[in-house]
Amino acid sequence: MSVFERYLTLWVGCCMVAGIALGQFLPQPFAQLAALEVARVNIPVAGLVWLMIIPMLARIDFAALREVGKHWRGIGVTLFVNWAVKPFSMALLAWLFIGYLFRPYLPADQINSYIAGLIILAAAPCTAMVFVWSNLTKGEPHFTLSQVALNDAIMIVAFAPIVALLLGLSAIIVPWETLVLSVALYIVVPVIIGQVLRRASLQSGGEAGLARLLAILQPLSLVALLATLVLLFGFQGEQIIAQPLVIALLAVPILIQVYFNSGLAYLLNRWSGEAHCVAGPSALIGASNFFELAVAAAISLFGLNSGAALATVVGVLVEVPVMLTVVYAVNRSKGWYERGLRAPSRR
Repeated sequence: MSVFERYLTLWVGCCMVAGIALGQFLPQPFAQLAALEVARVNIPVAGLVWLMIIPMLARIDFAALREVGKHWRGIGVTLFVNWAVKPFSMALLAWLFIGYLFRPYLPADQINSYIAGLIILAAAPCTAMVFVWSNLTKGEPHFTLSQVALNDAIMIVAFAPIVALLLGLSAIIVPWETLVLSVALYIVVPVIIGQVLRRASLQSGGEAGLARLLAILQPLSLVALLATLVLLFGFQGEQIIAQPLVIALLAVPILIQVYFNSGLAYLLNRWSGEAHCVAGPSALIGASNFFELAVAAAISLFGLNSGAALATVVGVLVEVPVMLTVVYAVNRSKGWYERGLRAPSRR
C-alpha cells in the first residue's frame, strides 16, 4: 500500500478543508467550472474521473475470467453479496437512517438526494483497492483477479438497472438517458481505453512494460481523485458549514453496510467450506465500493453541489479506515475460521 493509499482518509480530510476554503474565497472560478457542462456532464470532472478510473481498469486482466471456476464457492458468495444484497441493504439503511431517523437533523430539500447517493455508492463493487486489501489478508491472488474481472464485466450491464430500480423504489426519478450515458462514460469507455493501454504496454514491453505504465498512471489517478474532491467540497462548502453534522450522519449507514456485508460474505464462505485465503478477499470485495464511479455517476445524475455527490464523497472519507478494520478482523479470526470450516461436499 502506497503512502497515498495508507493515508487516504487524511488526504480526503485535507481536500475537504481546502475545498471549503477555496469555495468560500474563490466562488467565481468554481461557478465557472460548474458551468462547463455538455448534456449534464461536467467536462472538468469527467476528465478527472477518467484519470481516476482508467489506471485501475488497466490493471484488470479479463482473461482471468477463465479462472472463475477454480473457486466457485467464493465467487458465488461474493456475487451474491455484491449484486443481490449490498445495493438493497444500503437502500434499506438509507431509507431507515436518512429518510426517517436522521430526517430532523438534515436539510429537508436534500433528503432524497442523500439517499440516492448512498444507493449509487453501494451499486458497484470496488475495483482497485481490493488488490490492496487482498494482499493484506494474504488472499488468493488468482481468485481476487478473476472476481474483480467478473464484477467489472457484470457492472457494465447491471449497474444502471439496479440504480434505476432502487431510485425508482425511493420515488427518485432520474432520466434513463443520463444514467445510460453515465455507464457509457464512466464504465464502458474507461474499460476499453484501459484494456487498449494494457495490451499495448504488454505487446511493447511485456509485464515490465505494464508495470512501468501503471507506475506512471497510478499517481495521476490519486491526484485526480484529490482534485475532484476539492471541487466537490468547494461546491458543498456552504451546506457543510451550515450543517456540519451531515458528514457524520451520512457515515452511519455506510459503516453499518460495510460491516454487515463483509461479515455476511465471510460467514457464508466459512459455511460453504471455502479456504480462508479466498474468504478474506471475498469479504472485502463484498463490502467495499467503487467510489470513483459512484462520485462520477452522482455528479452526472444530480449535479456537483448535490447531496448525492456529497454522500458518495463521504464513502471515500470512511473507506480506508473502515476497510482496514475489516482486514484486521479477517486476519485475527483466521484460527477461528479454520477450526470451524465445514468440509466441502465431494459429490
